Amino acid sequence: MLAPLLCVMVCAWLQHTGSASRLKASSLPIQSEREPLPSKGLAGCSFGGRFYSLEDTWHPDLGEPFGIMHCVQCYCEPQKGRRGKVFGKVNCKNVKQDCPNPECEDPVLLPGHCCKTCRKGDDDKKQSDSLLDGFEYFQDKSKDKEDDLHKSYNDRSYLSSEELSPGESRTDFVAVLTGVTSESWLPSSNGVARARFSLTRTSLAFSITYQRMSRPSKIIFLDADGTSAFEYRVPKGQSDMICGVWKNLAKPLMRQLHSEQMRISMTTATGGREEVEGKIIKHRALFAETFSSTLTSEEDNSGAGGLAMLTLSDTENNLHFILILQGLVKHKDKEPLLVPIRVQLVYRQHILREIRANVTSHDPDFAEVLTDLNSRELFWLSRGQLEIAVAAEGQDPRQISGFITGRKSCDTIQSVMSSGDALIPGKTGGVGSAIFILHDNGTLDYQVQVAGLTSEFVGLTIELKPRRRNKRSVLYDLTSEYDRATGQAQGSWSRLEARNIHMLLQNELFINVATTHSQEGELRGQIRALLYSGLEAPRHELPTPLAGHFVSPPVRTGASGHAWVSVDKQCHLHYEIVVTGLSKADDLTVNAHLHGLAEIGELDDSSTNHKRLLTGFYGSQAQGVLKDISAELLQHLDQGTAFIQVSTKTNPRGEIRGRVHVPNNCELGARAEVEEAEFDDLFVKDPEELKKDPHTCFFENQHQAHGSRWTPNYDKCFSCSCQKRTVICDPVICPVLTCSRTSQPENKCCPICDESEELKDMKVPERVDEHPEGCYFEGDQKMHAPGTTWHPFVPPFGYIKCAVCTCKGSSGEVHCEKVMCPLLTCSHPVRRNPSDCCKECPEEERTTAGLEHGDMMQADGPRHCKFGKNYYQNSDNWHPWVPLVGEMKCINCWCDHGVTKCQRKQCPVLTCSNITRTETACCPECLDSKEEEEVTVKATDKRRSWGH
Repeated sequence: MLAPLLCVMVCAWLQHTGSASRLKASSLPIQSEREPLPSKGLAGCSFGGRFYSLEDTWHPDLGEPFGIMHCVQCYCEPQKGRRGKVFGKVNCKNVKQDCPNPECEDPVLLPGHCCKTCRKGDDDKKQSDSLLDGFEYFQDKSKDKEDDLHKSYNDRSYLSSEELSPGESRTDFVAVLTGVTSESWLPSSNGVARARFSLTRTSLAFSITYQRMSRPSKIIFLDADGTSAFEYRVPKGQSDMICGVWKNLAKPLMRQLHSEQMRISMTTATGGREEVEGKIIKHRALFAETFSSTLTSEEDNSGAGGLAMLTLSDTENNLHFILILQGLVKHKDKEPLLVPIRVQLVYRQHILREIRANVTSHDPDFAEVLTDLNSRELFWLSRGQLEIAVAAEGQDPRQISGFITGRKSCDTIQSVMSSGDALIPGKTGGVGSAIFILHDNGTLDYQVQVAGLTSEFVGLTIELKPRRRNKRSVLYDLTSEYDRATGQAQGSWSRLEARNIHMLLQNELFINVATTHSQEGELRGQIRALLYSGLEAPRHELPTPLAGHFVSPPVRTGASGHAWVSVDKQCHLHYEIVVTGLSKADDLTVNAHLHGLAEIGELDDSSTNHKRLLTGFYGSQAQGVLKDISAELLQHLDQGTAFIQVSTKTNPRGEIRGRVHVPNNCELGARAEVEEAEFDDLFVKDPEELKKDPHTCFFENQHQAHGSRWTPNYDKCFSCSCQKRTVICDPVICPVLTCSRTSQPENKCCPICDESEELKDMKVPERVDEHPEGCYFEGDQKMHAPGTTWHPFVPPFGYIKCAVCTCKGSSGEVHCEKVMCPLLTCSHPVRRNPSDCCKECPEEERTTAGLEHGDMMQADGPRHCKFGKNYYQNSDNWHPWVPLVGEMKCINCWCDHGVTKCQRKQCPVLTCSNITRTETACCPECLDSKEEEEVTVKATDKRRSWGH
């Protein structure tokens, strides 16, 4: 329990201090994560194997020999996700600096306290009152979010779209692209585009719509210096929507993105004047946006454009909107000017509402509220027939306008229905799955499938969240479209009101399946948007349902799910899995496998070729690409005899399952790519088998085998390995490229040269002989010049300084050999740095003759101990240093042949009632009157003896 506690504390401490430079030596080591403690569906915080309710405070207990950290205060801060779900976030801080100065000459430190107090008087009360001020740190943080809600819409400093869930955080950005580029005010295009971005971990998904221009052929992300950071080639198509993902963003680029220093540019195949560009910004309005409009100009080569982000009030018929304008107001002058604008709400060229205001030429954004929309205005809004027009008045009058429709994006509106999420939760093993498409005219297309019902189907409805239990509020009845023979429903809802569209895009609608067994609903699911992932999975088709009903034998579970699966031309399997209805305990241990079917009803577990682990679970969602698939398993997919099975801790042999049918022509399988497959795939084993091995590691909610190596989900530019329950992660070193243009392959950390460029520095090993300009070393993935020497880099262990490699330029071969340590004349050699191979004589012993001979590698001697970031030799002693607390002088640690051992100083048992402890003492002392006199006498005698 000690290590994961300290790991969390280090992260919290770094967030509080803002710097890692204050970390002292001898901090505690980060060990393998422990399996999280089930919280049984309650909102709160899991910390150190314990569960705390929201707003709880506590002192972390690090266990023996460290004990309770009384000077560290942890707090379970309530957080609210985008879907309204409340969860807890742990914040820890050192409260010692908040201790007041006691107003007495001889304060004492009482057991179980952090701050010194006076022994008598009212100072104790002052002390306790002052300690309460330490909680203002947490209270202020919680107030920040409330205060931010009252800020104006165009305050970009607030990141309200940041949503935290297990292993995931999301940030939304937006950009307006027009023909006025950053280099010139002369317009290069009539086009206007709106781009919406979602940053999840290190992947940036983008949805782009465009008007008054032909389909773009290339999208370029520009960094702060204006150079190309990433290039996306747009596939051909007829849609006005462009969907893509920029994966594995480097941390410097992520910082530029957050600080609004990046731009995006789009060009068409015609080139020339067909180019639009805009700045990528964070915006609080993205969090609430449910309607939008792209504003364009009828005037040729105006270079003006903009967008309107709109939303309805939750209870009133008020339409909030914010305008982001580009090119409408010129601002060549250094001093900002006030420019009058006119905003109109128009229906078929009839002006319904009009607002006049002033904006500044340097920041032409504007926010306002149209109050009390009448029923006709709301109807026209739901049908996409309202138009918003913005005109700049003055010497150079211009106007841009656009129709208001439901928010567009590449995300998929979908729902998984489970019995665990029903109004009266149950465990039936059934499943429901649905996908929706919202059109500009307010029509909602739907496809629904249901399986595994325990009794006869009664009704299928779209509903609101009930205000009271069992008081359903039905918006639309799909029952007439349901085919009982196939268990599917398909149709359109053409009468969505504006309020319905708003609630749909705010994830506030539900779909419900009622049966004779449960009139209120046997299956129920929230309708919500699934973020675009860039995988080649056909989301416009119904996914594969996953249910306990399909497990053999059937499992009565409250969970269900669905999965999109496809196979590309390279015979790679793309998958996306969504699971719902799991308990909190099972949600943390979920894993999925792809199986081949040996016989009817029997999954083929006899061969690993017919069973593959599907990684990438974050919470209850997973996505990924499976490359090296056997021919047999691909044949199962082609014949429809393959299954996806999701297992949990409660049901390790299958919680839910679904049959997968993906026609493909991969007769030979993908075995030819096994050599190119990542090293981590070679170590994939069944989680249940890994749990039995005491040397396995638990990392990112998955068990990893001892000796295995994998790329962590949090960063593709790291390589992790499991070494006897300890996870070691090292950064990936990318080769230096000299080509002028590079591109970023999917699921890879390092960039490569474009096909049109010649790769000069990086050569694959097979081609080294053809171009004998150096040696390619697989360990560091670099080219080395002929005749050069270096210490080899071997992931995950890093640089091996007890070996030296040399590049034989004539043959292109790499020759490595052991380092021979020099003869030492001293009797007590030392290793100056833990990573050094050879020992040296200390300054005071360099002239002393010794008996040791260093003709062998001295690194082969007794093993050292690694404690935190420091290394210690055998028999070394030290006091550990704990983040937020400091050096713990009451605890002694020592290195015993490679094993770190720590022990707290043993204190005598005190029988007195009044106990105290000085700051420098490890053990408490009695403060009874008689004992005080004895202590005073002893202290006086000791001072006298020192005086003599």
